[in-house]
Amino acid sequence: MTLKAPHADQYFIDGLIENNSAIIQSIYKKFAPKVIHYIKTNNGDVDHAQDVIQEVLMTIYNQAKTKDLKLTCPFDAYFFLLCKRRWLNELKKSSNKQVTIQDDTLSTDDSITQMVLTTEDFDEKQALFDQMFQKLGEKCQELLKLSFVTKTLDEVAIKLNVSYAYVRKKKSLCTGQLTELIQLSSQYKSLKF
Repeated sequence: MTLKAPHADQYFIDGLIENNSAIIQSIYKKFAPKVIHYIKTNNGDVDHAQDVIQEVLMTIYNQAKTKDLKLTCPFDAYFFLLCKRRWLNELKKSSNKQVTIQDDTLSTDDSITQMVLTTEDFDEKQALFDQMFQKLGEKCQELLKLSFVTKTLDEVAIKLNVSYAYVRKKKSLCTGQLTELIQLSSQYKSLKF
């Protein structure tokens, strides 16, 4: 399998990662009107559209930050299809009816469809992780959060005012507990890990 070179629109992803306000404003200016129009014509309003846009941008940001997302298609098509699918899923949840995606003219390109599916998969896994993380005790959450952002366990031990050995053992126990919670979840089997 050959790796595709990043699309020229990769700068939108890079701008999100860097929290570049000019690029973020550009995304809203260029791409939000299309999403707002689509949602307003499909049983939604401007507030719904803004929520969807915000959620999708956060998903893209999180995936780019943790998985080094490389755009292989135009940002417009990728972003719009993510927003569209997110909105259709919201409608499906709220109405308890089957919603089918129709008129997916933007998704005829395999690279766009693949990128969207990868991002949605990432988002589902992240949501499951977050949900199970909340079930951990306060001490485990604190220790794991610190270990996510701190370079070494020595630094974590200093911040928590405990020994390195305690941090190392406790982190192992907390990680094991989190892994078990995730694997015992009914959602785990439907996700590809």
